[in-house]
Amino acid sequence: MVLKTIEYDYLCKIVVIGDSGVGKSNLLSRYNKNEFSVGKLSTIGVEFSTKTLKIDNKLIKLQLWDTAGQEKYNSITESYYKGAIGALIVYNIADRNSFNNLEKWLKKFRENAHQDYGIMLVGNKSDLKEYREVSTLEGKQFAEKHYMQFIETSALDSNNVETAFNNLFNFIYYSLFKNKTMTLDINNNGNNNSNIMVGDCEPIQFDQRYTINKPVYDCC
Repeated sequence: MVLKTIEYDYLCKIVVIGDSGVGKSNLLSRYNKNEFSVGKLSTIGVEFSTKTLKIDNKLIKLQLWDTAGQEKYNSITESYYKGAIGALIVYNIADRNSFNNLEKWLKKFRENAHQDYGIMLVGNKSDLKEYREVSTLEGKQFAEKHYMQFIETSALDSNNVETAFNNLFNFIYYSLFKNKTMTLDINNNGNNNSNIMVGDCEPIQFDQRYTINKPVYDCC
């Protein structure tokens, strides 16, 4: 029997949630591949991708879950929140309804996620300034009220996309992992569970391929 080699030191499950059409899939595509697709079809159910970061000679594997925003997929997508220790909750700055629905998404995540987690509130499509329906101040106030980080991004022109993901992971690393041992129950499609032990972490230094800023509520 051949044993599989674990190709990472730490595993971090992050979900990207929010209404349909706010740009979740393009945010992930821009972060992972620096690509943007005009007219990209809405996600059906859940899509999955990974990204590995090298920090202090440790490999950090991110599981990035892109969840559908349509109501009919709720029963499917909520099951994938289990074990998540991070979330990007996304709204469209040019769509008031997507902002009004943030409470719903936040509640669903907190009911299903790991007991310790970090959340980044993302006001996407900042390139649509002339059509803005949600002010930057409103986004900041919502984030502060619910103890989240906040940033405005544009998947179209890539503004702040990498910063949004990296600041979230930075917050998780320093606030949840640093000098603390915790076991993460990673649920893989509801079939296989693996326990990843995280502990005794030192302050991180990303290699030259990645930029990390200390977590802040106002980062744009």
